[in-house]
Amino acid sequence: MSLKMKSHHAVAVILNERLAVKQRANKLILLTKGRLLTMLLLWIILIACLSFCIYNKMEADNMVRRKEFLVSMCDQRARMLQDQFSVSVNHVHALTILVSTFHFYKNPSAIDQETFAQYTASTAFERPLMSGVAYAHRVMHSNRENFEKQQGWIIKTMNRDPSPVKDEYAPVIFSQETISYIESIDMMSGEEDRENIFRARATGKAVFTSPFRLLGSHHLGVVLTFPVYNSKLPADATVEERVKATAGYLGGAFDVESLVENLLGQLAGKQAVVVNVYDVTNSSDPLIMYGPQYPDGDMSLLHISMLDFGDPFRKHEMRCRYLQHPPTPWMAINSSIGFFVIFLLVGYIFYGAGIHIVKIEEDFRKMQELKVRAEAADIAKSQFLATVSHEIRTPMNGVLGMLAMLLDTDLDSNQRGYAQTAQACGKALITLINEVLDRAKIEAGKLELDAVPFDLRSILDDVLSLFSGKSRDKGIELAVFVSDKVPEVLVGDPGRFRQVITNLVGNSVKFTERGHIFVQVHLAENTNPLMDEKAGACIKRTPDGLEVISGGSQFNTLSGYEAADDRNSWKKFKLLISNEELQFDNLDNVTLMVSVEDTGIGIPLPAQEQVFTPFMQADSSTSRNYGGTGIGLSISKCLVELMGGQIKFISRPHIGSTFTFTAALQRCERAALNDLKRPLSEPLPTGFKGMKAIVVDGKPVRGIVTRYHLQRLGILVELTSSIKVARSAVSKQNGCSRPGNGKQPDVVLIEKDSWMFTEDNALPEWLLELKQSGHKVEQPKMILLATSITSAESVKAKAAGFSDTIVKPLRASMVAACLQQVLGIGSRRRQGKEFPNGSAYLHSILSGKNILVVDDNRVNRIVAAGALKKFGAKVECTESGKGALALLHLPHKFDACFMDIQMPEMDGFEATKLIRQMEKKANEQMKNGGSAGKAEFHMPILAMTADVFQATYQECLKCGMDGYVSKPFEEENLYQAVAKFFENNPISNS
Repeated sequence: MSLKMKSHHAVAVILNERLAVKQRANKLILLTKGRLLTMLLLWIILIACLSFCIYNKMEADNMVRRKEFLVSMCDQRARMLQDQFSVSVNHVHALTILVSTFHFYKNPSAIDQETFAQYTASTAFERPLMSGVAYAHRVMHSNRENFEKQQGWIIKTMNRDPSPVKDEYAPVIFSQETISYIESIDMMSGEEDRENIFRARATGKAVFTSPFRLLGSHHLGVVLTFPVYNSKLPADATVEERVKATAGYLGGAFDVESLVENLLGQLAGKQAVVVNVYDVTNSSDPLIMYGPQYPDGDMSLLHISMLDFGDPFRKHEMRCRYLQHPPTPWMAINSSIGFFVIFLLVGYIFYGAGIHIVKIEEDFRKMQELKVRAEAADIAKSQFLATVSHEIRTPMNGVLGMLAMLLDTDLDSNQRGYAQTAQACGKALITLINEVLDRAKIEAGKLELDAVPFDLRSILDDVLSLFSGKSRDKGIELAVFVSDKVPEVLVGDPGRFRQVITNLVGNSVKFTERGHIFVQVHLAENTNPLMDEKAGACIKRTPDGLEVISGGSQFNTLSGYEAADDRNSWKKFKLLISNEELQFDNLDNVTLMVSVEDTGIGIPLPAQEQVFTPFMQADSSTSRNYGGTGIGLSISKCLVELMGGQIKFISRPHIGSTFTFTAALQRCERAALNDLKRPLSEPLPTGFKGMKAIVVDGKPVRGIVTRYHLQRLGILVELTSSIKVARSAVSKQNGCSRPGNGKQPDVVLIEKDSWMFTEDNALPEWLLELKQSGHKVEQPKMILLATSITSAESVKAKAAGFSDTIVKPLRASMVAACLQQVLGIGSRRRQGKEFPNGSAYLHSILSGKNILVVDDNRVNRIVAAGALKKFGAKVECTESGKGALALLHLPHKFDACFMDIQMPEMDGFEATKLIRQMEKKANEQMKNGGSAGKAEFHMPILAMTADVFQATYQECLKCGMDGYVSKPFEEENLYQAVAKFFENNPISNS
């Protein structure tokens, strides 16, 4: 109970620790996820700001380029307008010089109104932007009357009224036809015109009026005024000199609107720009010269280009803006959005990677958690199975032990039959429990294989002995053949190898009602190259008289019935046995090819895919008719794979099945064999070496199997197919003087089929011939080989001259016992079990030994004590670990201790540790006390428990135990546990 509580406590501690780790991991994961999300949000804000900056930068660049383009266009238009004005001004200046030259320097004047009108009309193309030119003569008031008489009209104002009296007048005397309506009008009658004339004659340069509506076109325009001098003036003339020399004024009207319209028309097709021309002489009240009073368009950009028309007293400027608002900045928008999206994706990728890493860590943590839960569940499962096993095995140990003790008493036949039936059922239940636990061990990955030397042929003989009764009852052939190439001793796990063979042979016996079951063992290196070869003709007679017969049965198999796998046919089989001279490298590793062939009901095709599935059977009728759990083949497959091999099968319904598996084992070194304290198997008798036998069998495979068992005893064997052939062979040998091969046979073994179906008088005639032979040799003994035989057939065989009958399946030990009895050589085989650790061996080992049995269950103590006393041991029992400590205080009388593991108060492991501590302390005291020559204290302690999971061999060794016996233990298990600690004592023949 304490062991169970410790296990449950350990599981609880592990789960609590894992729960705390889980909580910390969950907090860390949540914190990491929160940090990653915060970093993602900060990243989004950052790239949003950067995207906005990129947009603003690109938009600013666009505005700069847009403004630069506007400046370029505005300056270009300003230059063109200025150039156009300059050209027109130059033409007016030229006309001024013309008037001055031909009107004042010529006497009489060469210019009159008609001449001026014609000239200005013909040269008007040079002044396309001027509506007309005119010349106004300077008239002083003193000369006004003469001037008016001379011209024939009076001087008028702009309103067509007679000009009032003034000091000075400037009436128009010459004009272009387009403006002839201004003739006689005093240009000084308007205040602005007057100021304009005064500036012009004072500077000698062209001057402009402020904008006004032109007469006729109503376009905005200005008047250009040039002074006309009556004499040449120096360049540095003073104002007074200029005023004095002034003779008149030449003026022209500029149509500014038409001028700008023409200019913009030349630039049509380019981006539309709104142009305004202003007179900004008075900056506080600029006067518009061109363009709308309230301009529309894009008001965000404006460029002003200054205009220099040559008038030093007036200032002009051109204002330009785009007609269209700026287009949507798709490039900036797309670029900023693209930048935002790309880096958002980059950030999200990093965020996703971080989340993925966190998810992986979380999954890993969950996997660890699930792993811990699985391990805890596995521990719980193991504890459950161990508990169930213990709780079942404990009473079963009592049941089987008591039944065994009951069978050792005097019982009548009925009572013995009942007890044996109950014992068989109990063993079947234990076998089922072992299979379920084996499957659980395999699933948990806790099943480990041993690596110990074992005798393969002895194991196969034991398996055949196990099923011999059922095969005889059914009348089927059960045989085994092991190739001579297979080493005598191999290293592996004999128990698991036996388990696989037992499962396969047990299934074959269960599902076979007629025919045979044939177990073959070959080296895989031998079978692989021969499987592809074609069998040749019959093997020729060998020098020792061997004759391999072409079978006379319908199918050349062990029993004559058809087998499922054609590759195991007689042709392939004889190739294997006749090519044993093939040499292969003597490697340390040995791979066996084992096949179990039967002629049973086979496996239905739909069910063949699930043959190795646990707890699955062909159909429900299988369970009802044949029993079983469907777990044996699953366990066998797992065990074969653990042995480094593979298992497969070929099955044909109503024909049979052949299961084949490989196993990777090792050769046993001689040093390991010499170190063995006990033989692996009971040695076969050696007294048959040199003897000769003739085997009469019409089935070649069966004859080879019989020869195999005889050759294991050292007997020379000759095979014949019939009694006549054997008779002929013996007759020839009687007349031959050659030693060795011509030796008279010592025994003739005749198969029952060959005897029953031969001529009735063939055997008696041969026996009579042998008796009447003149040679003084002993007549060979005849033995009948039979799968099953009735009482009548046995009597008939005795009458026919057979010395004895061997009922199959054949085993070398059984054949040796029969030959010893028939030939009267050697000692008869001991009665009892056929394995070396039988009752006699156990009695020789345990006789007189003092053994302590520690178990808390009274029934188990009785059973264990009864089993040990049966073999001569002196047994004392105690019910607890504390009681064992009290009895084992040094010195004590006990030679060994069988210790249960699960006990109240103090379990077997704890008791063993305390015992070892006492022994260690005593040994140290002996060394310190000078008793070095004495043997050290170490009593063998063997674990004795039904808990097959917890009481593993490693755990036993860890606490100081020397071995392990699973309850309920049998003679063989008991022998294996105690043989390595005690030497056997000789047993008297009495």
